[in-house]
Amino acid sequence: MTPPEAPVQGQMGRGTDTPPAVFVCLTLTKRADFLRAAQGRRQGMPGFLLQARQRQPDEADPAAIRVGFTCSKKLGNAVARNRAKRRLREIARVILPLHARPGWDYVLVGRPEATAAGDFAEMKADLMRALDRIHGPKA
Repeated sequence: MTPPEAPVQGQMGRGTDTPPAVFVCLTLTKRADFLRAAQGRRQGMPGFLLQARQRQPDEADPAAIRVGFTCSKKLGNAVARNRAKRRLREIARVILPLHARPGWDYVLVGRPEATAAGDFAEMKADLMRALDRIHGPKA
């Protein structure tokens, strides 16, 4: 007996409204990149702080979106910090491929208590609002 076939909705069998499971953005790993992002634009939200900067054309891949995540010891022990970073990674995976701009570096900084315990849907909406403000006409 063979199992029933699942209907194919989009690329790789996923619905068209769901972003791919593979994160298409590159991850910041060097301290210098985090420090340069801290010098750029910033937008505070209840669950996190977004820092962003546009890279120079001679820096890394000009078409790539790069993102970094950081949580200080103010958030709590290692378990709490890792949980907060997992939540930040997930909202970035969902929102950044659709709303971020190529050639930019983004750093999501966790906030004590709010990042790990905040409403996930609100955090996604906050990230979209923060990106709009960072890239808005007044910025």
